[in-house]
Amino acid sequence: MTVPRDASAVEVLADLRCAGRRVARYAVRPDLDPRLSPRPYLHPVTTLAGVVVTEELPADHLHHLGAGVAVPDVDGHSFWGGRTFVRDRGPVLLDNHGVQRHTGWHRKQDGRIEEDLVWEAGGAALLRERRSVTATALTDRAWALGLTFALTPAGEPVTIGSPATNGRPGAGYGGFFWRAPKEAGAPAVLTPDADGEEAVHGRSADWLALAGDGWTLVLAGADEDTRRDPWFVRTAEYPGVGSSLAWSHPVTLGAGQTLVRRVAVVVADGRLDRDAAGDLAKRAKEAVTP
Repeated sequence: MTVPRDASAVEVLADLRCAGRRVARYAVRPDLDPRLSPRPYLHPVTTLAGVVVTEELPADHLHHLGAGVAVPDVDGHSFWGGRTFVRDRGPVLLDNHGVQRHTGWHRKQDGRIEEDLVWEAGGAALLRERRSVTATALTDRAWALGLTFALTPAGEPVTIGSPATNGRPGAGYGGFFWRAPKEAGAPAVLTPDADGEEAVHGRSADWLALAGDGWTLVLAGADEDTRRDPWFVRTAEYPGVGSSLAWSHPVTLGAGQTLVRRVAVVVADGRLDRDAAGDLAKRAKEAVTP
């Protein structure tokens, strides 16, 4: 699989700035292997002190691209990348990958971008998306990333699924996803009332914190629909978290129907305790709410 890693292979769509510095780059890789489901993504995302808290093209999962929106099953097409879980067969590399194409800007400023995208596979447009990404200062050691996406079928009804809905228990990933850097030790993960991957994976929670070496991410749903989505969490195998659209059952969008999810992420220097994480999660949700 061809994987471009040089900086010249990256097309920067926009930079997000906060508190006088760049805190995130929003980019695509035009020559990315189609089997990785090319799409716009955020990388590098940094703390205010400059610590990088995203990863792209890691050796363990080449299709993990920083932070963004990725779905493994849209009418049988993968907008996640890599292998597809097939019932009674397991993970199989299929020729079923789609691409998310940026089609136009509505706003492009230092701290806010709004764009249109089309999700295409098999020569057809399946979904149209309106996406916004924002950066807001919270303290001198933390800022809030807001990401809202609205998905509408491009024509006929569309069904969104996951490996779990196709027969792989516990693998209900797909939606907003954040791949963090792999470090010598696994990051800590906690919610308001639970600690550890096993305790938080597959459960809904008001917020979820992932803490590594000198950084903490606090993810929270910024509206009721998003807060109902279970969290997909990996720490032992690799550091990644996401908010899941189809955890146990497929979701069908009728023609003209729109699915909206709004996520707030605190990007903080240092390791936050539970009280600090909860306080900043509340402030972040308020900061990204229109």
